[in-house]
Amino acid sequence: MTTLNNLKRPNNSWHRKKRVGRGQGSGLGKTAGRGGKGQKARSGNMRFEGFEGGQSPLQRRLPKFGFISPNRVIYAVVNLTDLNGFDAGTTVDEAALKGKGLVKGRYDGVKVLGRGDLAKKLTVRVHKLSGKAREAIEKAGGAVEVLPLVAHKPESASKAHSGKGVKAPKQPTA
Repeated sequence: MTTLNNLKRPNNSWHRKKRVGRGQGSGLGKTAGRGGKGQKARSGNMRFEGFEGGQSPLQRRLPKFGFISPNRVIYAVVNLTDLNGFDAGTTVDEAALKGKGLVKGRYDGVKVLGRGDLAKKLTVRVHKLSGKAREAIEKAGGAVEVLPLVAHKPESASKAHSGKGVKAPKQPTA
């Protein structure tokens, strides 16, 4: 029976590495398996992906489309119906939403939208709200606090730029 400790490959199941350009006796001497002349015999012979023999390649014939802004802001969306899962009088913020599993993944801020009804008095602390959501929260007796959207922590910026552009004081020459 074959087990992992006594596995071996079958005989003649491997080939010697080709050593091109090592003389006529090697079987790949002189032209090194590239044939006589022509484009494929030359060095730098345009064998890159998408090359179509000089014809304009497909990726250049098709039109360009789409744009993704490098400065885009992605919000994690929560609806009013989701907020009904919290007890009355609690503060709903990003940490509370994460704890309930309503907010997951990568995002820059949290936004509350007005789908559904809110029947409880809550204090909502988020980065953005729709007008309908704000109305519904205040109508239920709750409070809304809009947090500023911070793209990165201030200390990370100071660490990233520390010492850059600052010249060291000159040492006195003796």
